[in-house]
Amino acid sequence: MPPDFWTVMFPAVTAAFLASIVEVVEAFTIVLAVGTTRGWRPAIAGTLAALGLLALIVIVLGPALQVIPIRVLQLFVGVLLLLFGMGWLRKAVLRSAGVLPLHDEIAAFANESAEMQSQTGTPQALQWIAGIAAFKAVLLEGLEVVFIVIAVGAGKGLLWEASLGALAACVLVLGVGAVVHKPLAQVPENTLKFGVGVMLSAFGVFWTGEGLGVAWPGADLMLIALAAVFLLAGIVFVRMARTKFERSAA
Repeated sequence: MPPDFWTVMFPAVTAAFLASIVEVVEAFTIVLAVGTTRGWRPAIAGTLAALGLLALIVIVLGPALQVIPIRVLQLFVGVLLLLFGMGWLRKAVLRSAGVLPLHDEIAAFANESAEMQSQTGTPQALQWIAGIAAFKAVLLEGLEVVFIVIAVGAGKGLLWEASLGALAACVLVLGVGAVVHKPLAQVPENTLKFGVGVMLSAFGVFWTGEGLGVAWPGADLMLIALAAVFLLAGIVFVRMARTKFERSAA
């Protein structure tokens, strides 16, 4: 087992895995709506086309990043991860506080199904529209996963490990979805988004510091401390936002 397994490799793969679950659940809802209203052939074709394009992006961009000097790469990736992680954390905090509504997979499924059924045209045209809808949903949700996989993997040479974490999440969600054949509304998406936001923000600060030449106390163990800080801050902000929202609504 690598010496940094628990401090770097495990958090990186876990972040990719959990982030992928969130995004794949949302994409699966759209694909399910397409499949149940217009047939599974265009839904599967659109999904496979999007997955192939996403895999190509990882294969091309991942190795290309390795030619960038490590300090420059860590600084660049660190800043992007921090911005991305804080965005996820902010949205999760506001949803947890009740300021923003939680993402409703059942409502999303109903809306997409209604949109599919309202479209008119020849059978062939409707098949193309359905395939494009599935392709767009998987591609848009998948691009966030690709960014996270490349970002958390590139900083420490864990691209393929992070990719496997994302692939495992994809297989898990699609497998469960194929069995239950309905929107995965029971998945705690906001809790997962909160946790991923914490981990990405911690990685962002850590790698930004490394890119700037900061000698972190405890080396890689500092990641755990940073994650704890963001976790505590997130919990505090949830309570503050909930209190403020309840007072304004009273």
